Amino acid sequence: MNSFLEVFRQYKWDDVKNSIYAKTSQDVERALSKDKRDLEDFKALISPAAAPYLEQMAQLSHQLTQKRFGKTIQMYIPLYLSNECQNICTYCGFSQDNKLRRITLTDSQINREVEIIKKMGYDHVLLVTGEANKTVGVDYFENALDLIRPHFSHISMEVQPLDQNDYERLIDKGLNTVLVYQETYHEEDYKLHHPKGKKSNFKYRIETPDRLGRAGIHKIGIGNLIGLEDWRTDCFFTALHLNYLEKKYWQTKYSISFPRLRPFSGGLEPKVEMIDRELVQLICAYRIFNEEVELSLSTREREIFRDNVIKLGITTISAGSKTNPGGYAAAKESLEQFEISDERSPQQIAEMIRKQGYEAVWKDWDAVLA
Repeated sequence: MNSFLEVFRQYKWDDVKNSIYAKTSQDVERALSKDKRDLEDFKALISPAAAPYLEQMAQLSHQLTQKRFGKTIQMYIPLYLSNECQNICTYCGFSQDNKLRRITLTDSQINREVEIIKKMGYDHVLLVTGEANKTVGVDYFENALDLIRPHFSHISMEVQPLDQNDYERLIDKGLNTVLVYQETYHEEDYKLHHPKGKKSNFKYRIETPDRLGRAGIHKIGIGNLIGLEDWRTDCFFTALHLNYLEKKYWQTKYSISFPRLRPFSGGLEPKVEMIDRELVQLICAYRIFNEEVELSLSTREREIFRDNVIKLGITTISAGSKTNPGGYAAAKESLEQFEISDERSPQQIAEMIRKQGYEAVWKDWDAVLA
């Protein structure tokens, strides 16, 4: 297989969806009783038939997470460098057709954001931009990494998909992790949600993790935007993607995130709403399916929900997040990409983690140990 697209083409959305919804309680019990689960077991664990087994799934997920990750939660924070974007996306506050003040941080503004984030205690930062190759391209990223690299032991990035040689350039500058979300694996509706811009190219986007794997990135984060389409079917394709990547690029680490569609100015209402209990089911299903993958939860989620899922499989969370460029140094001057729900400070989150018997880990790793 040259890329995941060849694997993806072997499946039909409606067939997968029907297969998930046809799973029975016997399928769920079989999946829970096994030592190693396959993709058919994952279908059972995310199916409606698994709902009565949530307590059992939660206990197993808790045990598997502790066995692999111990009682630790990694802490990270996003640093938004720019809200410029050349795409039109129906669900995003940065969409080109939204009338807002566009900002791209200068060197001095980046340094100010870094200074504030470091005072919070962070050593893992996620760099985020809109997708604007002309104004926020590889040269801009290289310069930003030169400024930021001396201050953090781990740098992640969530920007537009790039070519393999571009990723190689950024890895040489100290980039450790890239997050790239497919948004939805429903190819026809993907086009409806991305009518204009480079992001409208479904093939280029779905093959991005392959380019990252070939470039030798340390970690890849994948996922889908929950709410655009049937979440169970989309999440099966995310699991399929993960399964493929782990086998082909086995030296790379992987993470999965669970972004639920959140409001923004003039925003899209979710086509399918996922309730909290279903998100718990999904988190547990991923952990039971894959004991190694990191599971991340952002400040999109409410305080009480984040507090309650700490022990159920999550290994990485953000805290104190601002989702607009320059948001840490100044009052909100530009539109946020999405609204956050958990507005507690990093110190409050760390204390919450401590009270649950876990340790908040601010430093991911040292490059000298890699």
